[in-house]
Amino acid sequence: MVDNEFLKKLSQNLLKTLNDDEYSDITIEVGNDPYVQIFRVHMVILNCRSTYLRRILSTNKKKNDGTLVQIKFPNISPEIFHIILR
Repeated sequence: MVDNEFLKKLSQNLLKTLNDDEYSDITIEVGNDPYVQIFRVHMVILNCRSTYLRRILSTNKKKNDGTLVQIKFPNISPEIFHIILR
C-alpha cells in the first residue's frame, strides 16, 4: 500500500514538472490575437490526464528530428487553458 507521504511528494514532483519546460516535448498555442499564449508541456502528463488530449497527441507524435510538436487551440483562452493544465 502506498502511504500518504509518498503521494504528497509525488504530487509535488508532478507540479514542479508542469512548471519546468526544460524537458517539454509539445507546444500548445491557445487564444486569438492579440491574446495568444504558448504553453510548453509534457506529452506524458497530458496523455495520462486527458483522454481528449490523448487522442490529439496520438496523431501528433514527436518528430524524429527532435523538433517539438505544436498544437493550436484558437478557441480556448489562455486563462482557461492554464486551469485545464492544472
